[in-house]
Amino acid sequence: MREIAAAGSMTVGALLRQRAAIHGDRIALRDDNRTLDFRGLDMRADRLAHVLHGLGVVRGERVAILSENRGEYIEALFACARLGAILCCLNWRLSGRELAHCVDLVGPKRMLVSPRFRDTLAGDLILGADYERRLAAAPPEAVPECAEPEDPLLIIYTSGTTGLPKGAAISHRAEIWRAAVLRADMRLQEGDRFVAWAPMFHMASSEQATGVLLAGGHVVAVDGFDPERLVREAGEGRHWWYILMPGAVEAFVEEAVRRNLKPAPIRLCGAMADLIPSHQIAEATRTLNAPFLNSFGSTETGIPPASAGTIPVGAAPTRLSKTVNSFTDFLLVDPDDNPVPPGEPGELAFRGPTLFSGYWNAPETNAKDFRGGRFHMGDCFRRNPDGTLDFVDRVKYLIKSGGENIYPAEVERILLADPRVDEALVVRKPDPHWGEVPVAYVARNDPSLGAAALDELCLNGLARYKRPREIHFVPVEAFPRSTTGKIQRHEVEKWNDNAEG
Repeated sequence: MREIAAAGSMTVGALLRQRAAIHGDRIALRDDNRTLDFRGLDMRADRLAHVLHGLGVVRGERVAILSENRGEYIEALFACARLGAILCCLNWRLSGRELAHCVDLVGPKRMLVSPRFRDTLAGDLILGADYERRLAAAPPEAVPECAEPEDPLLIIYTSGTTGLPKGAAISHRAEIWRAAVLRADMRLQEGDRFVAWAPMFHMASSEQATGVLLAGGHVVAVDGFDPERLVREAGEGRHWWYILMPGAVEAFVEEAVRRNLKPAPIRLCGAMADLIPSHQIAEATRTLNAPFLNSFGSTETGIPPASAGTIPVGAAPTRLSKTVNSFTDFLLVDPDDNPVPPGEPGELAFRGPTLFSGYWNAPETNAKDFRGGRFHMGDCFRRNPDGTLDFVDRVKYLIKSGGENIYPAEVERILLADPRVDEALVVRKPDPHWGEVPVAYVARNDPSLGAAALDELCLNGLARYKRPREIHFVPVEAFPRSTTGKIQRHEVEKWNDNAEG
């Protein structure tokens, strides 16, 4: 019966309304312009839903947003949740060609644009004075809920190693289960604070902020990485997860030391430990007096499959085995989708309620990636006897040298274990004899560190065929990075033509 199904369903918009009823006077959202309690956030989401509905937005329609981090971003998410509409989170760092592709892909009914990006994209609703005027004129009454749990709520754009961005559709069901994982595995508690400084067009802010609000917590929207501001925020309140991306740790720690930071209680810090030198992980945990999250998730799967483990305060880890999350089912498979033996590398094929609902308007990609009723992540792991997972590398980026497979991440971990190394990336280079060979690009903090010392380190920790045939030293700021702080491997690969030792 439809009534039975309805009784067992829940949506993100309904959960915010529940929080407003229970904790109406509790602070929910703060940015540089205003502080809202849950009742105020709930009312503004309803007003915006009325505005969008008046502009023709109904269930299933897309609403694109191009904006820096600000409170209105969160309001737009919950307004779309109320209408059953889909908020499409545009990446303002993209080129004009890429941005046009993202808009054309989803065909939005309306566009929300902040004044900062008004010259980049024409918007139907400009955040700021125009936005406030329209909200003030809208009725404050609750909007009737029309969303269903499997309706997409967000489209977050994700890029592979090549090609234009894909739009990952994330449903109400997935968002609610992702919030449940944050409570079950990641120490999120009611009333915790979360500083959302990473771009809201990525899950690191939009998804975590949603989970915190559904848990009755407090979100602080910060306009990008500002070490002085982030150090100041770290000294106030009670924080859940203080995210520090690759490339941000060193600057944050330096500012914290300069200001003699006395951190407030913080449950977790950091992110993407595989991409951060071990000594920086130790420095970050000591600075914030909080364990470092040893995470491995994705836009498509959320924090799962393997983000339930932490690195203790002060530890400089030599291995980064991952702890599998709750509500996660997976297989490690070979290229023919056969399960691999224990200890052998295999692609992770995921199944679970946090999973996204496929890439928007990409049937061929979906058929390939969801084959066999599991989502094939494109990430290769080994399973350890204790059930933990060791990340090997992206399946699509293998170095095939003389018939042997080399996963760059294995080599990078050896290089990053040296405290004199701030960053390291290994790429492939064509070779007339071996087909391909590994080449390393390293940023060092000690000018006396030479290639010979790193070569010896690799020889001691790796099979001989895996050691880099060349090691080049570059400034850390030279590495091209994505908006999540990941180094863009294929861009670095282009350096091979002009590399010098």
